[in-house]
This record gives sequence, C-alpha cells and structure tokens, in this order.
Amino acid sequence: MSYLDATQDLYKQAALTPDVGLCCTTNPIWQFPGLSIPKIMQEMNYGCGSTVSAQDLVNNPKVLYVGVGGGMELLQFSYFSRQKWGVTGVDSVDEMLEASRKNFKIAEEENNWFKSEYVNLVKGDALNLPVEDESIDVAAQNCLFNIFKIDDLKKAVSEMYRVLKPHGRLVMSDPICEQPMSEELRNDDRLRAQCLSGSIPLKDYVKVLTDAGFGTIEIRGKRSYRVLSPNHYPTKEIIHIESIEIAAIKDPMPADGPCVFTGKTAIYFGDEAYFDDQKGHMLLQNQPLAVCDKTAAALASASDEIFISESTYHYNGGGCC
Repeated sequence: MSYLDATQDLYKQAALTPDVGLCCTTNPIWQFPGLSIPKIMQEMNYGCGSTVSAQDLVNNPKVLYVGVGGGMELLQFSYFSRQKWGVTGVDSVDEMLEASRKNFKIAEEENNWFKSEYVNLVKGDALNLPVEDESIDVAAQNCLFNIFKIDDLKKAVSEMYRVLKPHGRLVMSDPICEQPMSEELRNDDRLRAQCLSGSIPLKDYVKVLTDAGFGTIEIRGKRSYRVLSPNHYPTKEIIHIESIEIAAIKDPMPADGPCVFTGKTAIYFGDEAYFDDQKGHMLLQNQPLAVCDKTAAALASASDEIFISESTYHYNGGGCC
C-alpha cells in the first residue's frame, strides 16, 4: 500500500465516521453575518487553519477547493460567491464527496441564502485537476499538500498554478516543521496521512511555490500545531510542528526574484521628512512600512537610519516590495 492509498483509507473512514480529533486548529471558525455552519461540518473540519479571507473574495470569484472535508470551507467560500457552481470542490474520496452533499442539504436548512448548486462537487485528484487552464480566481487547500512527498507536492502546486487566472491566488493552510525527522517517521504512511510526518521547513515550502512561478508569497499566519514526542512516536526528541496560512499570488516573477512577505517592517528614523531609495520605496519619518524580505535587506544596506523588524510570520497586505 502506498502513502496515497493510506491517505484514501484514512479519509474514507473520516467521512463515514467523523473524527473530531483528526485535525484541529487554535484559530476560530469564522462566523460571518448571516452564516450558520452546521455542527456536522464543524466536526468534519479536517484542516489546520483557515483559507477563507474576505480580502481574497471580491467580485463573485470563481473558487476551487481541493480536499473537500465536510464542506465547511466550501460553504464559507459560497458566502462570497453566490452563483451556480461559483465554488468547485475536488476530492478523490467518494465517501467524502457524498458526506459533503448531505451536509449541504443541512446547510440549506440553516441558511436561507445558500443553495447546494453554488458548489460543484467533482471527483478528482490534486495531481491532475479536472479543471480548465486559467479559469479560477482563488484556489485553496487545507492540510492536504503536506501529505505529499516532494515530487507529488511540486506536481500539486503546478496544477494549482495552471488553473489560476493571472494574478489569481493560491491560499493554503498546512503544517510545517523546521526540525529534521527520521526516515522512520518520514516513511510512516499512516503518520503522513495524518498530516504529521510530511511536514517540511517553511523555506522549502516557499521554494516549491516560487519554483512553480508564483511571484508573490504572503505568510499570513504561523501557529503551533502538534508535537511528536518520544513516548508516542518513533523519535528521540520532541519535534514541534507548526501550521502556516500562506497565499501564493500568480504575479509575474520579478527580475530580482520573488517577493516573499514574512511580516517584516521598515521604519526610517532619520532627521528628514522621508527616505526615498529611488527604487519605488518611500518611507515617511517614523512610520512603519510592510516590506518583503528582499526589500528589507536592500533598505538595510541603503541606510543605517532604517530599522528593520524581525519576521513576525503574520502579514495581511499593504506596504510595498
């Protein structure tokens, strides 16, 4: 049995018998005005964060969500895209697709604005998406891609890039891990399917995204997720796993490389009213400006009167690069 087969089996069982403890996150389930999320959807929330952000969901976007879970985020996306098949949900597990269909009927009863036809549920594979080129405004996945081994991860990301329109957004929540793991952990198909042993360092994750062509990367959140401890797992030390919320934007790749925002700011504290680096960056005196990492490095080199903050790994737009 391959690790992909183990994943299929795990989520088949999670569809047939909801497993509240399979995944969990410390951030709340977003409750928008007029939106009621059925209890069963909350119990089948198999994510490690959220991919739903109002700033991404303007002008009735076409949304793709891969790995449907119990349908909760599909319902949340539908809140912003109230049109027939405005949201497409793709999953390779028949039982999970059927569970979502049933859950949408409950959602219709609890939400007078919602219609099941807003969501198009499609049997498919993240490695070969049944979606047309450049047809999607916002693509999303939650706690799925970390399961993939590196070659499959690259394929899944390239498929998302393919289906996105120019300037479209790939929004994701996934576990990461900065510590090395043993081969025993890495090769445990069950632990990989449980979104534990497939976690990779953030810089490696970002590289997969930029290698696929995404010109702008936003690290929107970073939180504790799990620990692998010696008394429960085959490890000699405690391994800390975090979850990230990240957006990869299909912008043209800048000549000097991608813009990666990790929550740095630049503050000019000189005596003049502003600092202009003559490269498009204007810093008002003592006013923080969000900057990408490469701009932060350039500004630090340009003046000793500019303070550069550490990465917070929380960035929500604004600033410049």
